[in-house]
Amino acid sequence: MVKIVSRQKVSEEKVYDIGVVKDHNFVLANGLVASNCFNKSHSTAYGYVTYQTAYLKANYPVEYMAALLTENSGNTDKVRAYIESCKHLGIEVVPPDINRSGVDFTPVEDGIVFGLSAIKNVGDGAIAHLLSVREEGGPFQSLPDLCDRISLQTVNSRALESLIKSGAFDSLNSNRKQSIQYLEKLIPWAQKRAKDRAVGQTSLFDILGDSTVTASTQEAAPEVPKTDDFHQKDKLQFEKELLGFYVSDHPLKSLSESGVLEDAVTLSQLPEKRPKTAIKTAVMLINIKPHLTKKGDRMAFLLLEDLTGQMEAVVFPSSYEDVKDCLQENAIAIVEGKVEKRDDQTQIIVDAMHSADELVQRAIARPKSDQNSSPKITTSRLIRLHLTPEEIAEVETLKRLKDILQECRGNPESATVSVEAIVGDTPEKRRVRFGSQYWVEDNTAIVDRLKTAHFKADILPASS
Repeated sequence: MVKIVSRQKVSEEKVYDIGVVKDHNFVLANGLVASNCFNKSHSTAYGYVTYQTAYLKANYPVEYMAALLTENSGNTDKVRAYIESCKHLGIEVVPPDINRSGVDFTPVEDGIVFGLSAIKNVGDGAIAHLLSVREEGGPFQSLPDLCDRISLQTVNSRALESLIKSGAFDSLNSNRKQSIQYLEKLIPWAQKRAKDRAVGQTSLFDILGDSTVTASTQEAAPEVPKTDDFHQKDKLQFEKELLGFYVSDHPLKSLSESGVLEDAVTLSQLPEKRPKTAIKTAVMLINIKPHLTKKGDRMAFLLLEDLTGQMEAVVFPSSYEDVKDCLQENAIAIVEGKVEKRDDQTQIIVDAMHSADELVQRAIARPKSDQNSSPKITTSRLIRLHLTPEEIAEVETLKRLKDILQECRGNPESATVSVEAIVGDTPEKRRVRFGSQYWVEDNTAIVDRLKTAHFKADILPASS
């Protein structure tokens, strides 16, 4: 091909599509060769491909989106955008499942499931072996059943742990922390059974048939350890590390659904904004790169992420001291700043930043409009919650607390029991008084309900 270095309009002329028997190269006046001359119009070919893809998307949307995700699996930004497109189409994209996933994104009856090849630390050989064993013996019934049937030399403990943390074994046991601890007992047990089979020491039950083998396997397996599961934020972080995405949920989802970000914009909306436009957005801080200017002033370059994508941001020295306490990786923050355009790229100049902790407290506590007015009724009792900073930082925990308070509200006219929270147990502990919309009617019932949900709560006189 030749490079066009200049062009000039001479006059209007008729243009013809030239059809030739086969591909041909044309020699130009200056002796250069123009190759790749096709015997059919590009527009016809592109139009036909467009028709095909539109037909597939309209009639086979799940299969079409699964193929699209697989084709672009190496491009994180595209995969994230296609997952959002799936949500708009009503197609759920779920974490990998050891009994449903294939190698790549797999269409299933209720959506699309991540492929096993998307999980870090799980090699092609391990995936091929798992799928072969599943095809030969049917779906895995339990973690002991899986460990007993596979070769632990082909699928090692690191691969099994990654499968668990990514959610691939949730259909066998949804308690991921328990499954990881269980592996410490199961692997030696399964290795011993494999060794016994190799030397011909099968049990009498093993000879009777597959169904009895499964029963004897479950009976002979070690006991499952008793432990609580990982916190939701830890489970999501494992998904992000191993899959590259938050799949089962997103740390920002509950915050966006709470209604406290009505005036915030998403990162995907910022390229449409004019430079210098003031914005506010809720994001996660994915990466933080501190930097010193020539004068020795501190600043930082950030990589932000929300439900719609990622974007870079800059904290200049003039704002750094005010926001430095919020600069922690994987923290959720409310960023205020201005839109900046540079080399066709959009970024944010950060003016201010607030932790989501502050925002959620303002959301669940009494609104400002309510603070300026007198309470509708004098309370005679007080429910006091004792929360840890970790619980305050957990959006799912706060949403669960909010739901419990609303469920136990009862008759608004009779809701005379106020609620407050003490955050932390150090001298720096904070006291948060909830608004009247969270007062409850029955103090005993609400405390019992809170304790059942593993919250620490007490009934006190209102003057306490």
